[in-house]
Amino acid sequence: MADSKKSRIQPMTAPLDADTPVRIIFLGGLGEIGRNCMAIEQGAADDPDRTIMLIDCGLMFPDANMHGIDLILPDFSYLKDNAERLQGIVLTHGHEDHIGAIQYLMRDGDGIGGLRSEKLPVYGSKLTLGLASSRIEEAGLLGKIDRRPVEDGDQIDVGSLLVEFIPVTHSVPHAHAIAVHTAQGVVLHSGDFKLDLTPVDDRRADLARIGQLAKTEGIRLLMSDSTNAEEAGFAPSETSVGGVLRGLFAEHRDKRIITASFASHLHRIQQIASAAIEDGRKVATLGLSMKKNVRLGLDLNVLNLPESSIIDIGDIDKYDPGEICVISTGSQGEPMSALGLMARGENKFLKLGPNDTVVLSSHAIPGNEGNVNKVIDGLLRLGTEVIHSGIMDVHATGHAQADDIKTYLSIVNPEWFVPIHGEYRHMVANANLGELMGVPRDRIIQCEDGDVLELTDDGLAPVGRVPSGYLYVDGIVGDVGRGVLRDRQKLAEEGVVVVVATVDVQTGKVLVGPEIITRGWVYAPEAEDLLDEACDTVAAALEKALADGIRDVEQLEREARRATGKFVSERTKRRPMIVPVVMET
Repeated sequence: MADSKKSRIQPMTAPLDADTPVRIIFLGGLGEIGRNCMAIEQGAADDPDRTIMLIDCGLMFPDANMHGIDLILPDFSYLKDNAERLQGIVLTHGHEDHIGAIQYLMRDGDGIGGLRSEKLPVYGSKLTLGLASSRIEEAGLLGKIDRRPVEDGDQIDVGSLLVEFIPVTHSVPHAHAIAVHTAQGVVLHSGDFKLDLTPVDDRRADLARIGQLAKTEGIRLLMSDSTNAEEAGFAPSETSVGGVLRGLFAEHRDKRIITASFASHLHRIQQIASAAIEDGRKVATLGLSMKKNVRLGLDLNVLNLPESSIIDIGDIDKYDPGEICVISTGSQGEPMSALGLMARGENKFLKLGPNDTVVLSSHAIPGNEGNVNKVIDGLLRLGTEVIHSGIMDVHATGHAQADDIKTYLSIVNPEWFVPIHGEYRHMVANANLGELMGVPRDRIIQCEDGDVLELTDDGLAPVGRVPSGYLYVDGIVGDVGRGVLRDRQKLAEEGVVVVVATVDVQTGKVLVGPEIITRGWVYAPEAEDLLDEACDTVAAALEKALADGIRDVEQLEREARRATGKFVSERTKRRPMIVPVVMET
């Protein structure tokens, strides 16, 4: 392993003592797919001038049990408490799980933007900043950030930290690993990566620079992508998909072809469009994010497509089916996406049928499998042929598999290793690969969201935790907590029973009701006898309580809830939410 006493590059702004501690604060992305966000902090905890830098600020999409939730964000409490020391955000690449939460971070009230007197610098490649800016602009917050594009190999100062952008290959172009030169040596964040030796744009991972750092300064700490650590072998090259796509276009020459992909996957879009144009087709984009990202890719020369081959989606009916290729959003089965609407026959631009072939050039994100399957079923019911990664190799992962990771570890040769980015089982598999490649087990630390590590001359050690819970977005930010979600889940699974009664606390009589209103427990028109019996049961319980001298409305409501719950459980073996409402005259 690298020698912790090797020479260390000092940041250009202000040399620091070699014993200055460096802390890594994990705010999201560990034990989950999404919410990738971590802070690197240099300086003593009681130093008011210490530097805090954020690496990525991503969101996560809800699972099926999070009823009504739109998005899930990292907990920004730590950043909000230390906003004056946050010197910048460094972005590894342009996927939503790494950039999608920036706009929420910057909002006044529920963000930190209102606590800063100047714009917050955000660093990344031009494409990464372009993808991030699209969402920030939608929120009207572009004025709160200072976008600073970087090139491959650039070194910049962020406070007292020196940050280096090392090119890596991933499913979105212009991704970077981040080497942070600290008072405690080089901390390397792999970013999302794979070792693609034949990438679409010929931009390969700069393993030579990573190896140079390992041989000279030494890598004190490696934090590395774990997503595919359980998958054996090497990740296939993105260019392997191109040959499959060309074959598909040739086999379906008389059919209109609709492809679905991530809107940020510009390498895939390039290969789809190139295969279509070679087949003599015009290309149309469908979905707002797809249209915007293709235009961004063209403007930045990330995409190389002749303008004459791109048509508006509204003009596709002017061409025969075999002359058209549509590149659409909706590869994850989102109900309101362009492809989701097509599957239900509700898309205003496209009505699918037997003359169409749909290619899902993607793989379902964990948790989205059900939505994707529903879309496939809907497309098949329309008579459309559907081709997906379970049938043909129309998708290649953007994440390193086991042999990629082992190769990377052999080059980096880190002193300390922390697996990041992935579900817990992925990180465990990555840790095992680290041990296999020679990292001592006691120098591999398994972390979770909220953990704080401190790097000193003595090594790396946990030193505490910060808030790291889910911040839910349901219309606005932060108005939904776990208690609300539990209630929603119970409502979805068991329904609700509302019991309403009016009592005269002076005479101790039930004047009106009880009346029972139910949704999701039983269907009232078909269960009148059961509901009448329930009303009688609750009336008897209230009358007994009143006869016993109970006059407090809250206590009467507890008696109504207890009687209703017992009746419902005994008669139907269900546990709906019970809401008693007792009014007094």
